[in-house]
Amino acid sequence: MTGNMLIAQSGGPTAAINASLAGAVKFAAGRQEIREIYGAKNGVEGILQEHFVDLLPLLQTEDDYLRLARTPAMALGSCRKRLSEQPDADYERLREIFHRWDIRTFFYIGGNDSMDAVKKLSAYFSGLQEDIRVVGIPKTIDNDIACTDHTPGFGSAARYIAATMAEIFCDSEIYTPDSLTLVEIMGRNAGWLTAAAALARRPGCEAPHIICMPEVPFDEETFLRRVRELQAEKKHLIIAVSEGIRYKDGTYVAAQSKLDAFGHRQLSGAAHSLGHLLLEKIGCKVRPIELNVLQRCAAHLSSETDLTEAAQIGAEAVSLALAGKTGVMATLVRESNVPYTIRYGCTDVGNVANVEKTVPLSWIDAENMDIRQELIEYLTPLIQNPSDAVPGLPDYFQIP
Repeated sequence: MTGNMLIAQSGGPTAAINASLAGAVKFAAGRQEIREIYGAKNGVEGILQEHFVDLLPLLQTEDDYLRLARTPAMALGSCRKRLSEQPDADYERLREIFHRWDIRTFFYIGGNDSMDAVKKLSAYFSGLQEDIRVVGIPKTIDNDIACTDHTPGFGSAARYIAATMAEIFCDSEIYTPDSLTLVEIMGRNAGWLTAAAALARRPGCEAPHIICMPEVPFDEETFLRRVRELQAEKKHLIIAVSEGIRYKDGTYVAAQSKLDAFGHRQLSGAAHSLGHLLLEKIGCKVRPIELNVLQRCAAHLSSETDLTEAAQIGAEAVSLALAGKTGVMATLVRESNVPYTIRYGCTDVGNVANVEKTVPLSWIDAENMDIRQELIEYLTPLIQNPSDAVPGLPDYFQIP
C-alpha cells in the first residue's frame, strides 16, 4: 500500500496532543509507503471542507518537531462534530475526498467521542472494501478512555493540578481566620484529575484535606460531618471537587440545562454550589476556585513523561496502520510502577468508543472522602520530570 497520510485532532486541548502529532508525522516522514502527509484543520469538519495543510514543508528540522511537540493546545484545531450512526452524505463525501487526495491512512487524535468517529469510518471503509486504514491516537486530560493504562495529556494536567493545589494551600495558610477553599477540577464522570490533587501532599503541604469524586455519590450530611471533623484539627481546609459530583439519584450538583453536540450536559459551578452550602451550615470564610480551562494545557508545568509517551504513541499508531491495522486505537500498557515501565499496544476501537473508564472504587476511601495508596502509586510516575529532585513536586519549608 502506497499513498498519502491524513491526520487530525479533535475534542479538548492538552499540553501533549501536539507531541502526538509530531511523533506521528516524524515517524511517517521516513516511510516509503507514505508519500505526502496532510493535516486537516478542525477535525472531521475540516476534512469535509478539504481544509488541508501540507505538513512536511513545515517540519523540516529536529527543532521544528521539538517546538511543535512542546506547543500546548492543538496546532490543527478542533471540532465537536459527531458522525451519524448510519452512513449518510457526510460519509460519501469523506470517501470522495479521500479518493481525490489519495488518502490511504487516516489518524484521529482525540478522546472517547473521537474514537467513535474512528470506529464509524473504519467500519464504513471496510464495508466497501476500501483499502483505507483508520487508527485512533488517544488523548484526554480526563484519563477516562478505556483499554489504555492512561492517556497522553493526563499526566501534564495532573502535574498542573498538584502544583496548583500546593500553591493554593500555601496561600491559605498565611491568615489566622478559619477558611474553607473549594477547588473545582474537570472530570464529568471520572475523578482521575480530582484524585491527582492528592499528589500535592508532601512535607509542608497537607492539601487537599477532602476529595470529592463522581464515582462516589455526594451526600451533604457526610460532607458536612467530614468538614467539621477536620476543622477540629485544622484552621484551613482545602477541598478538591470534581465538576461532575452528583447526588445518589444521579443529579449533578452543578448541572445546567444546556447539552453539547454529543448530548453531554454542560457542567459548571460545583465549587460554588458547595460554597453556598458551607456558608449556610458552617459559616466561616469560604472561597470557591474554578480552575476551568487553565488545567487543560498548562505547558509551563507539563510532564516530560507525558510528552515523551504522547510522541511515541503517535509513532506507534502509524506503525500499526502500516502493519495493516485499521479500526484500532494505540494503547499504553503499564508493566511496572517502580521502576515505571510501559509498552505500547492496540485495541479494537469498538472497545473504546463511547466507553468511560472511571476510578476503581477499591482505590477510593469513601468513608474519609479521600483516595487510597494504590491510586497514589498509579498517579505518581505520570507527573514526573527527570529534573525533579523530589519526584513530582518540590517540598515546602514550614515554620512550626
